Amino acid sequence: MQTIKEVCVDSLEDAINAEKNGANRIELCGRLDLDGLTPSRELIKETFYALKTPIRVMIRPKHPSFIYSKEEINTMIEDINFCKNLGLDGVVLGCLDQNANFDMIQINKLSKAAKPLNVIIHKAIDSTSSVIDSLSLISSNRNINGVLTSGGERFAINAVEILKKMLDLVPDSFEIISAGGITYENFDKLHSQIEGKYYHGKKIIKF
Repeated sequence: MQTIKEVCVDSLEDAINAEKNGANRIELCGRLDLDGLTPSRELIKETFYALKTPIRVMIRPKHPSFIYSKEEINTMIEDINFCKNLGLDGVVLGCLDQNANFDMIQINKLSKAAKPLNVIIHKAIDSTSSVIDSLSLISSNRNINGVLTSGGERFAINAVEILKKMLDLVPDSFEIISAGGITYENFDKLHSQIEGKYYHGKKIIKF
């Protein structure tokens, strides 16, 4: 089984270098120092035309909250439509309510708007009270294709059993993308424990 190494970047230069050094996929963000925000449309367009590697774009208008107003949701839909019209591989998003659980009304609205793009729920899942309960909520939505998670911990290495359980709970077509402190130096050891297909990180490949 081929493993997919997804590299998150926030510049055209890093995207090009990641592709050159073997990234299977790119997650394009703005401001990785703030855990990733929606990148500028100019950066999205430049990266799309420069790369052959599939690109997924972070749709996140602010930091640090995942609680969004109606206006912010409308902005996210506009950004999603831009990505859709360009023909990108997918978008990465997530919304929480005041109780730090998934706001499924907002998530359902955004994921429906994004089709036919791949829709990945980002690490907002790790801020919910139960990653397992949250996974069952999103995996039952046919418009959602996967989730980016460190199993509720800061680092994937501290959540190996949870990540394995998450893999067991979903069909093979649903992407459990393990993330959180995964680098080219610890990847092989971690993969031997998790045995997943999808992995994500800033330094998951050397470039």
